[in-house]
Amino acid sequence: MDEQTIETYSTNAGRYAAEWRDQAPPTDMYALLQRYFAPGGKTADIGCGAGRDVAWLNEHGFPAVGYDAAEGLLAQAATDFPSLAFKRAELPGLEAIPSDAYDNVLCETVLMHLPPDEVTQACARLFEILRPKGTLYLSWRVAESASTRDAAGRLYATFDAARVREGLGDAEILLDAEAVNASSGRRVHRLVARRR
Repeated sequence: MDEQTIETYSTNAGRYAAEWRDQAPPTDMYALLQRYFAPGGKTADIGCGAGRDVAWLNEHGFPAVGYDAAEGLLAQAATDFPSLAFKRAELPGLEAIPSDAYDNVLCETVLMHLPPDEVTQACARLFEILRPKGTLYLSWRVAESASTRDAAGRLYATFDAARVREGLGDAEILLDAEAVNASSGRRVHRLVARRR
């Protein structure tokens, strides 16, 4: 992942956690997870941030572990949700996670923090950590222009959705659409894919 973005999230973890807590819950995403994820299935949240969605997953029948590249966010998540599991893992390699480990994988608005040339590899690896017949939910912010950094230094990369689809190989695509995220108000691309 982009190291400057990781450092920004880690250094300012408390501020970002408060920002996410103050947003409306992403009820539209949660509805899709309830529709597509295997109930009771072992679940990974890749790029879990401060743990909000890991908590929701565990409360709604998807036993989940949260993974993030930013140590500060992991510490914040462990403080806010001490009974839940959080571990360090970084896209694109996710070396800390074995293949065929999860029934459900969530990766919500993380891909845009990767350099564009790492997106296909990251998507392939997200698919590898799924068990056969497992389901991946991916979303990323749709950029209006070229790749840029925000005032805090976070990378927001621009890339074609074809890079994502290429990484998923022969996946069964269940959803592939753009929408406005109910929580952030930002335009996102959502893709739900099932491993064959």
